[in-house]
Amino acid sequence: MSATSEQAHPTYARHCVPPDYTPRLRLKPKVHRGDYIDGAWWPRSDDLTAELPDLLAVLTVRLGPIWRVVYDPTCWADAPRHTTVHGGQTVRLDSYVFELWNTMYLFGRDNDLIVLRVIPSDTDEDIAHTALMASVIPESATLTG
Repeated sequence: MSATSEQAHPTYARHCVPPDYTPRLRLKPKVHRGDYIDGAWWPRSDDLTAELPDLLAVLTVRLGPIWRVVYDPTCWADAPRHTTVHGGQTVRLDSYVFELWNTMYLFGRDNDLIVLRVIPSDTDEDIAHTALMASVIPESATLTG
């Protein structure tokens, strides 16, 4: 008899809640984690607290429980300093104007992090799709090709 995923990994199961809506997200493969930007996200609105739960549900698979999000306020409506996501987990939200416009840092277990480029929600669909796809091209490929 084999153990279920929840029995074998109780911490993982406790923090992994499936998203209500699949985020419009593209991530580079883990082998390219040395690049500054790990991927891109195109949220459906400018309401950070409404958009984060589904994003965090997906990224928890890579990062474990996400405890802090540092975001560029450029394309977001005002947000509180903390939010509660699926499972009652509190996430700290820190606003910071980045030099590289509209960047988001997501901190998980052991301070591992993912850096995303956020595509504003009101971006034209074709432009947003192109930006999502371009975000997953490894930086080394753009230097040599």
